[in-house]
Amino acid sequence: MENTANVIEMRHIVKEFDGLRANDDINLTLKKGEILALLGENGAGKSTLMSILSGLLTPTSGKVLVRGQQVKIKNPTVAKDMGIGMVHQHFMLMDSFTVLENIILGHETTKGPKLDFRKAFQQIQELSQRYNLNVDPNKKISEITVAQQQRVEILKVLYRGADIMIFDEPTAVLTPQEITEFIQILKELSKEGKAIILITHKLEEIKQVADRVTVIRSGKSVGTFDVAGVTDNRLAELMVGRHVNMRLDKPLATVGKTILQVNNLQVKNNQGIMALKDLSFNLHAGEILGVAGIDGNGQDELVRALTGLQHVNAGHILINGQEMTNRKVREITEAGVSCIPADRQKYGLIMPFSISDNLALQSYYQAPFSNHHVLHHDVINSHANQLIKQFDIRTTSSSVPVSDLSGGNQQKVIIARELSRNSDLIIAFQPTRGLDVGAIEYIHRQLLQERAKGKAILLISYELDEIMQLSDRIIVLHDGNISGEVMPKTTSDEELGLLMTGVKKEGSSVA
Repeated sequence: MENTANVIEMRHIVKEFDGLRANDDINLTLKKGEILALLGENGAGKSTLMSILSGLLTPTSGKVLVRGQQVKIKNPTVAKDMGIGMVHQHFMLMDSFTVLENIILGHETTKGPKLDFRKAFQQIQELSQRYNLNVDPNKKISEITVAQQQRVEILKVLYRGADIMIFDEPTAVLTPQEITEFIQILKELSKEGKAIILITHKLEEIKQVADRVTVIRSGKSVGTFDVAGVTDNRLAELMVGRHVNMRLDKPLATVGKTILQVNNLQVKNNQGIMALKDLSFNLHAGEILGVAGIDGNGQDELVRALTGLQHVNAGHILINGQEMTNRKVREITEAGVSCIPADRQKYGLIMPFSISDNLALQSYYQAPFSNHHVLHHDVINSHANQLIKQFDIRTTSSSVPVSDLSGGNQQKVIIARELSRNSDLIIAFQPTRGLDVGAIEYIHRQLLQERAKGKAILLISYELDEIMQLSDRIIVLHDGNISGEVMPKTTSDEELGLLMTGVKKEGSSVA
């Protein structure tokens, strides 16, 4: 890392929303060629601070200096002109546009009165090869994986010439292999002199890639530390203000009757290609079945088929012995199925609705929330306030739209709603995506409590640590089928990695 002057200085930054201080006198510095991690709980004010730097918000008070000059970053265009680019946690892409169209949108290369697609294509290909961001420029966003969409967002920032880059929870949707590749990309960018701010909850990533770490708690700066001189446990305590148990205490499972049976399931993806190929497995009461695998190997289609969002082409889904194949979504939820979806904003929440309304989404038409089609708002609000307290959802009121919450608190709203429904089967797809270590610890405990109550939990996660810690059994998906079944106590990351790439485990059973 070069010993140069600060390219960014944020001095005494205050940002208030209706009297609530999201940022309270925060200081931050960033040098050329440095990777600075920004660490804090959900709702601590990290994204707010970076939204100020990227021009999405203006500070209530305080100063921002870019390359030693005090500036007013009034909007993202001003930030872009200063060489500041941000890759947001929830991607800002147009599904119906191609990769190329998304990258050049708002920064078009022209040849006379026409768009110069050929020149733009060449520039994108060069950037893609230089930083190992392989993605087909001609494909539509709707046709590529989430990990590829993230690459598009990085290419967008690079295409606009940014040399100060902000990444908000960039690895939340990536597999272990993709995270390794991404960390290498960050290192290459910093070697070229790019100054990088990495908003993350993942302590192991901070250790791998960051030079310094600034910790924020409840809107205030706790301090900035050299990464080499601080432990994971110390960072966790600084972040949440208390001791965090980094390892789970998981009692032995008491396995009961079969809750979910998946028999010879065949499901096509949105492109009409068979994504699940004769898939079969069982899940019992009182156990957590982990589903590991690289993104794009049938996980999305499995969850969508189980919840009634995707047509099953062949095979059967039985819940508590009842045939539920191709039933309507409401029939499936009423049969005792809860689902924590991977994409909280697309499938889990109605963003303009209040927290109260979102917490009642699955049951608003039933007593006690309604009677003869008349909603009982006092009951809905009372229910919401109880769950807000129980699940530590950080908000000023249950009437606040969920769009105003941090990503982690949005996730807590879904988890509170789904776990409070007393369902026999809980499908948890990336349940701790974007959550800090304190919240992850809490959610993991909640899932183990549901397991202790005799619930059957299907855990689909790209976090191998999460799969290994929580699961009683693990099945690995590869190319739409099971490449092996293993037990957490007797497997390893290496064995799971091989199974994820399709190297089958000899003599594995999937009963």
